[in-house]
Amino acid sequence: MPTPKTEDLRPKNHDLKTRDRRPSVHDTPNDSFLPAMSAIAREAGALLLEYFRQKLKIEYKGDADLVTAADRASEALIRERIAKQFPSHDVLGEEQGLNDRGGEYRWYVDPLDGTTNFAHGYPVFCVSLALERRSGADAKRISAVVYDPSRDELFSAEQGKGAHLNGGPIHVSKITQLKECLVATGFPSHKRHKNPNIHFYHQITLRTHGVRRAGSAALDLCNVACGRFDGFWEFNLNPWDTAAGVLIVEEAGGKASRFDGSPFQLDSRETLASNGLVHDALLHEFQEIFAGRGLDPLPDPRVYHSER
Repeated sequence: MPTPKTEDLRPKNHDLKTRDRRPSVHDTPNDSFLPAMSAIAREAGALLLEYFRQKLKIEYKGDADLVTAADRASEALIRERIAKQFPSHDVLGEEQGLNDRGGEYRWYVDPLDGTTNFAHGYPVFCVSLALERRSGADAKRISAVVYDPSRDELFSAEQGKGAHLNGGPIHVSKITQLKECLVATGFPSHKRHKNPNIHFYHQITLRTHGVRRAGSAALDLCNVACGRFDGFWEFNLNPWDTAAGVLIVEEAGGKASRFDGSPFQLDSRETLASNGLVHDALLHEFQEIFAGRGLDPLPDPRVYHSER
């Protein structure tokens, strides 16, 4: 089936002439890509907000894996902008997969992270963009942008240059005790019965100040980066879910790894991010949970019901 043009998916009141704020950017390694990335993310975010204010038709691509017209329109817009400004760049996106030209640069695009929230009118969602530069077998993410249009918050980072929120520098928290931490996690939208995260949620809840589940991994990672959360973990995320957020965490002074402490990889399917100061404590808890040691039993609802 042919890919629909951006104009075919966009709400009728979306005016490119008034919304297109792209700077003039040359496709060379010496330029910062952040101005172009930021402009693209903001334009895609504005498009999402227009859809958000309308009643959307919800579609399903899995048992409970939501897709909306906004997903497709946002990704089509992003790919259109990248193709025009950076025609030699590859793009890996959630909806349309990989467009591989074998180039030096690859974009990781999540056009709408938090689809379920979006579809139900819950305003926690974002656009996530990351750019990777490859040299032989070596590949490094060099730039990242996550834009939350409902709050007009633009998180950004460049390799070696720190992380920012709406232009101001951000840093991870300085909390050192796990019991004082507020952390976040996420659950899969389908096959939940095959995911062990409920056990991790229960144990980590008992050992921290609390666990939040907001429904957007990219925003959870950004909230670690700016100190709102002290840690985040999730199973089986995709590269477009984590590529931008992890770089932003690292540039804000935080740390990311797999659940066993080994280096984080985009294809690892395990994501643990923290302020760095409580990382070892979280790794210890994960080790104990995987080994089945010291697990607090879940309360029996039948006992609660009989005693109330």
